[in-house]
Amino acid sequence: MNKSPIFAVKTFLTESYEELRKVNWLSKKEVVASTIAIIIIVIVASLYIGLVDLILSKTFGVFIGR
Repeated sequence: MNKSPIFAVKTFLTESYEELRKVNWLSKKEVVASTIAIIIIVIVASLYIGLVDLILSKTFGVFIGR
């Protein structure tokens, strides 16, 4: 068995390519739908966290006299 670095790289690239051919890739429609869902979830979570932060900062501000 040849253990040269060039052979190792060639073997790695060949095996990686073979594995990538087995991957079940999403369609463009699925990628767009997933991206939109993620953007909506991030916006909703950001608004929620911002609202909770605002409420807590106002509440604690009242207690510490600001």
